[in-house]
Amino acid sequence: MAATNNENVIEETPQETWSGLENASDAVLVDVRTKAEWSFVGIPDLSALGKKVILQEWRQYPDMSVNEGFVANILDQFGGSAPSKIYFLCRSGVRSLEAAHVVNKALSAQGQSAVCVNVLEGFEGDLNPERHRGETNGWKSRGLAWGQS
Repeated sequence: MAATNNENVIEETPQETWSGLENASDAVLVDVRTKAEWSFVGIPDLSALGKKVILQEWRQYPDMSVNEGFVANILDQFGGSAPSKIYFLCRSGVRSLEAAHVVNKALSAQGQSAVCVNVLEGFEGDLNPERHRGETNGWKSRGLAWGQS
C-alpha cells in the first residue's frame, strides 16, 4: 500500500483491492472508465463478494472532458453516508487517481471522510512489448474476476 500526497488517498494493487473489498462489508469499487471501455473491454465482476461495481465515467468519451456530474453521482450512491473505503479503477491507474482525489476533497468539504484508494495498474495495465494491454499487469492479468457484455 503506497500513500500519495494526501493521507486519505492511497494506492493498492489489484490483489489488495480484492482483499479489501472482501474484508470490508461497506467498501465499494468505482470503475471510472468510459462506457465504451466497459462495453468493449469488460468490467470487474464482484458477484463472488456479493457486490456490484459502481460504473461512473470520470472523463467522457470521445473528448475525455471531465464529467461535471461525477462527484454528485458518486455521493448519491452512498445515500448521505460515505463507506469506509472507496476503490477507484480505470484503465491503467491515472484517471482513477484523479477521481480519488476529487471525491476525497468533496467528502472533506462535507465533513465526511473515507479512505479513497487508487487501484494501481488499473483494469488493463501497462502495454507489453507488442503494445497490448491486459497481459503485463492490471486487474485482468492478475486473474481477478471480470466479464464482458
